[in-house]
Amino acid sequence: MSVESSAPSATGPDVIAGLVKGLPNGPGVYRMLNGAGDVLYVGKARNLKKRVQSYARSGGQSNRIARMIAETASMEFVSTTTETEALLLEANLIKRLRPRFNVLMRDDKSFPYILIARDHRAPQILKHRGARSRKGDYFGPFASAGAVNRTLNALQRAFLLRSCSDSVFESRTRPCLLHQIKRCSAPCTGEIDPASYDGLVREAEAFLSGKSRAVREALARQMEAAAEQLDFETAATYRDRLAALSHIQSHQGINPRGIEEADVFACHQEAGQTCIQVFFFRTGQNWGNRAYFPRADRDLDAAEVLGSFIAQFYDNKPPPRLVLLSHAPAERALLAEALSVHAGRKVELATPHRGTKRQLVDHAMANAREALGRRLAESASQARLLEGLAGAFDLDAPPRRIEIYDNSHITGANAVGAMVVAGPEGFDKGQYRKFNIRSEDLAPGDDYAMMREVLTRRFTRLMKESGARGEANGESAPWPDLVIIDGGQGQLGAALGVLADLGIEDLPVVAVAKGPDRDAGREAFHMAGRAPFRLPLRDPVLYFIQRLRDEAHRFAIGSHRARRRKAMAANPLDEIAGIGPTRKRALLHHFGSAKAVSQAGLADLEATPGINARTARQIYDYFHERQD
Repeated sequence: MSVESSAPSATGPDVIAGLVKGLPNGPGVYRMLNGAGDVLYVGKARNLKKRVQSYARSGGQSNRIARMIAETASMEFVSTTTETEALLLEANLIKRLRPRFNVLMRDDKSFPYILIARDHRAPQILKHRGARSRKGDYFGPFASAGAVNRTLNALQRAFLLRSCSDSVFESRTRPCLLHQIKRCSAPCTGEIDPASYDGLVREAEAFLSGKSRAVREALARQMEAAAEQLDFETAATYRDRLAALSHIQSHQGINPRGIEEADVFACHQEAGQTCIQVFFFRTGQNWGNRAYFPRADRDLDAAEVLGSFIAQFYDNKPPPRLVLLSHAPAERALLAEALSVHAGRKVELATPHRGTKRQLVDHAMANAREALGRRLAESASQARLLEGLAGAFDLDAPPRRIEIYDNSHITGANAVGAMVVAGPEGFDKGQYRKFNIRSEDLAPGDDYAMMREVLTRRFTRLMKESGARGEANGESAPWPDLVIIDGGQGQLGAALGVLADLGIEDLPVVAVAKGPDRDAGREAFHMAGRAPFRLPLRDPVLYFIQRLRDEAHRFAIGSHRARRRKAMAANPLDEIAGIGPTRKRALLHHFGSAKAVSQAGLADLEATPGINARTARQIYDYFHERQD
């Protein structure tokens, strides 16, 4: 990789022109950076020299490209062997660096899968997210956790596979409740023999692999055979399993014939915004859909946005054999080749014009239009609320970023501070932050000190990342336009004191105090330079502020509970050097609990199997020192 840069004061086409001479006439990836070193744009090229040279020419550029060139102070380059390799690297860098002038995929949560785990003698069926490191068969993706949970519940009724963990499986001495309600065949206690259980596993795999008709026909034959033999209880079991399979397929929506495995992408643009609707079809079944709202410049058309989006979408997940598109990207063949390399098999990208495939794309497009319409309506409503908020708090303009802070603790224990963020598009959960309170000399329940610590840590870091307020508005360290804290005049004073110590001025801070008897609707608002005031009882802005405060409270409570659970699960034996899992098990088995170990005498410790005299002395000294 070669990196070249100019003096930070120089930007624009002349800077770019000075970098052209040393570039190769081959494929690669380039990054355009501003004077502060922030990446403005990541692109790939079949010929790096020609592509960069095109940026050095004045005129003929779109407004977006012209702005990007004008801000460019330096560039970085990576040569690749092929253009396909460059495309894959470009998608990876865009997702990692999130440049301002690229199309950005905003929501990149992993998709859930159904896993039939094969690392145990009785395979387990469960929901799975993340890397496919566990041995077994994966089926998916599903569009949401709700979709996979509903399917899993029906699969348990249809195939009676266990969902318990291996440790629970090994410890069972009698069947659990799931067996009693006919959702598990109880292989843990031998209610079903291993060969019959393996048969259930094979049926589940066949169904999830698209052979649902064959599975249903086999179950129907078995039901009829049991009925003919007057074994009505067994026949009823097969009947219930068939009903569970029907439930799965009846909730799949459209199930196109002739399409076993495909993803369908439809892109709709309106009012300067873009929605991409994605449908997942696997094993001939519809496994759900999800709407995405990528960040893209208004100058980019649907085909350009869709092409860049798909490259990022499949950066961390395997593509199916067929991808159906509403618009054909300019580099569709290259994109198909890159996805094929990524998947290790052929991937086809198609833009159908008729037939069943076109109907699928039209259906996805209708969903994209409806989703974007709802988002635009919500954005308009959100904009009115932000305007109302600006009027209520005498702000110069509607805030684009609101930070809301709250604390949670139980008499000072496991104290956690929380920050949630809201703006024109609602809550931005990717920007939420939690702060484990670190001050050891903090008095139990001192909310003022907790608020001071949280705000000090937050704004000290913000100033390091972006300098003085207003100097940098990059996405990596955005400044709030409004700060809301839960509390009254005391919390407001603590917050303003922190900001004053850091030299931060003119940042509006509002403290929201609960009404008498914690009555919602009677909240009092405290601001510097204003007497406490209330908003009209049925004012929509009041409801909006309550939602902001309640979300901060929910996030703070959740973070506190997670920290408390972790602290409760902590074992003091883990802190003793030389006590590994084997010795810890021996101690807990001998004494029954960590507390009993801490109270044991030296002779009792030495009598524990697997604990020698030296280790017993070490354990005794550890707890003895802690009590002194």
